[in-house]
Amino acid sequence: MLSLHAHDPAPPLMGHLPMGTAPGDARPVRVDSRTLSRDGRPWLPVMGEFHFSRFPESLWRRELLLMRAGGIDLVATYLFWNHHEEIRKHYRFDGNRDIRRFVELCAELGLAVSVRLGPWSHGECRNGGFPDWLSDVDCTPRTDDPAYLTLVRPYYAAIAEQLAGLWWGDGGPVVAVQVENELYDQPGHLATLRALAEEAGVNAPLWTATGWGAAQLPPDVVLPLYGGYPEAFWEDATDGWAREVRRHYFPTPIRDDHAIGADLRTTAPAGSGPDDTRYPYATCELGGGMAIAYHRRPLVPAADVSALALAKLASGSAWQGYYLYHGCSQRLDLATTNQESHATGYPNDLPVVNYDFQAPLGEYGQVRPSFAALRLQHLFLRDCGADLAPAELHLPDEQPSSLDDRRTPRWSVRWSGGPAFLFVNNHQPHEQLPDHHDVRFEITLGSRVVRMPAGGVTISSEAHFAWPIDYRVGQVELVWASALPVGRFTWDGVPTAVFVATAGITPQFALPAGTWVAGAPIDDRGVVTVAHPGPGAVVTATTPEGEVARLLVLDEENGLRLQRVSLAGVDTLVLCDEPLVVDGNVAWVETTADHLDVSFLPAPEQVTGEPRGAFTQVRLTVPRTSHEPVLEPVRAKAQAPPARTGGAQHRASAPLDEDFEHAAVFHVDVPAQALHGEDEVLLALGYTGDVARAYVGGRLVTDHFWYGPEWEIGLRRFADQVVEHGVEIRILPRAAESTVYVDHSVRAQYKAALDTAQVDSVRLVRRARVQLW
Repeated sequence: MLSLHAHDPAPPLMGHLPMGTAPGDARPVRVDSRTLSRDGRPWLPVMGEFHFSRFPESLWRRELLLMRAGGIDLVATYLFWNHHEEIRKHYRFDGNRDIRRFVELCAELGLAVSVRLGPWSHGECRNGGFPDWLSDVDCTPRTDDPAYLTLVRPYYAAIAEQLAGLWWGDGGPVVAVQVENELYDQPGHLATLRALAEEAGVNAPLWTATGWGAAQLPPDVVLPLYGGYPEAFWEDATDGWAREVRRHYFPTPIRDDHAIGADLRTTAPAGSGPDDTRYPYATCELGGGMAIAYHRRPLVPAADVSALALAKLASGSAWQGYYLYHGCSQRLDLATTNQESHATGYPNDLPVVNYDFQAPLGEYGQVRPSFAALRLQHLFLRDCGADLAPAELHLPDEQPSSLDDRRTPRWSVRWSGGPAFLFVNNHQPHEQLPDHHDVRFEITLGSRVVRMPAGGVTISSEAHFAWPIDYRVGQVELVWASALPVGRFTWDGVPTAVFVATAGITPQFALPAGTWVAGAPIDDRGVVTVAHPGPGAVVTATTPEGEVARLLVLDEENGLRLQRVSLAGVDTLVLCDEPLVVDGNVAWVETTADHLDVSFLPAPEQVTGEPRGAFTQVRLTVPRTSHEPVLEPVRAKAQAPPARTGGAQHRASAPLDEDFEHAAVFHVDVPAQALHGEDEVLLALGYTGDVARAYVGGRLVTDHFWYGPEWEIGLRRFADQVVEHGVEIRILPRAAESTVYVDHSVRAQYKAALDTAQVDSVRLVRRARVQLW
């Protein structure tokens, strides 16, 4: 029996933060030491980072709709100074620099916005986004040097002018503003930047700054936001993972992370950082994946992302913020390359263009497995976030002895007097955790003891989940459930809750004494067992007082397909392998398959299909074309570049532009018919080699450091040029002396790159849109 004692919580600290909206505001936002609230209700934001100026503006709407379909309700975005004032005093907010249009689109789609204002942003952007001309000015950047502030002031004013009328207090979507980024030793400067922004007209109820690395922040002037990644490209090319990164897979009261930004700090973290007792636990950089550097190329599976996110909830997070949630591309229209590199003073070489980040939504909008894994958690937060947000962290009696402890179960409970939530994480990257057999939990909540589940269960390696205690469905309160709650709605007039089973654990539900149950057996303790969860697993419970509730219990596979949307004004559950996007009166999916099964509960009037348990299933036929690319070798022989190192850490450097003059060259012809229409078409390449670049009409369009998966190139944005010129692929083999890390699962393939540079496979992958109505 695993035990935990949660003592009666103390009330949160209130009234000390000069944030939130004015009394009487139509959309009040408040913040105390534990929770954010919106419209008078606790709010646990789900924030996803998407860099508008690194993505074609013609596609913003589609991508924002996909983010919303994934459960994002708050969009974070950087403003890179060199994107908007590359030439001094010449401000650009046109095309995909148009921050106003982007924010207006967010507002139209019901998404709040967090603007990461800079002036220094990082984001793997050269000089952190500082324009080149800044280095010619006699000033000390990132300080209160008056000469520097004189340059920042008009830049802030230009941004404020663009966003006028879009602030939260004006009825707009901008609810949060971050000043600077990863500045850990200038608290006075952060306070000055907030004051400058406010003077310029920037106006938001929430002001934030990054708190990691024991950052010294001005007390109660900005909210500290934290992060955590499953891997770290900025570490050396050694096996395993950064020691501090391990912490993110334990429930822990420690919010800080000394690993993020460590490559750019000149000194070790000093002091203890912000006083966490004064602020809610908020994050802005939970790793949605990880970037690829030349010297270190981690592979990040979906479970590494979802387990990290759940572990942060298990640690008390009241604001889930992902970086990146949507991949993007470095700009190619600036005077010089825009990525961080050894050549521009950074310790890491990044691709010139590719900033895919292995994110839930990729560089070209590809939907990754982590999208569905996180969406399931976001359905849980949509359902339970108001109860979870103010709930405090409580840790079990037996704690892991160190970051290397793989034996002790990792779990916690969040509770502050109302509903409680049990969290378990038995997954971490690189090192598999053992199964835990015959597990039961004994949880003391004040003077009350809850034991769950009814019998011992096996928590398998890789499992990570949350279970509720005191969960109300209409007027029926479940004592506990050993399944994830993901939604409550009314189905045929009956209050209904949807749960998703944890793989390998039979779902159980403890009901009030005397409850009558149909659809599953109930024992003399009032515990219902659902032996076969799935679309047809429906349990109806009726209390002695005549109150009725319904439970729909899905298996984990269908849980990952579950979506909740409003169709024709009806709250509808959908099971589908692809995101179902609703845009006004239009509903659509995109898929690479020839057909797609979609199930609805309840079925909209426009849908007729076959019954699948409680759902109605329809099969969609997807229009396909048989056009294939044609690969032609142009130069098969390649010369490996010399091994080079650079940066302060002397890490392996990426090949130079001139090295690609000696690359193996391949030409890919893409039939015009394949690019007809508005669908995204990906050129998927399997290749053997170290690095590769793609050119269209002699112009570099993207590049790639090999790390295992196929290289996907979105062709929609270059369609006309691709039809005219085709795509040229250049591949270089690896220099034998270069020290490069790739995941152990792909090392045998990478070894061949020492003497081979070739395209192994090429195909077109069309994400065809199917409109449901």
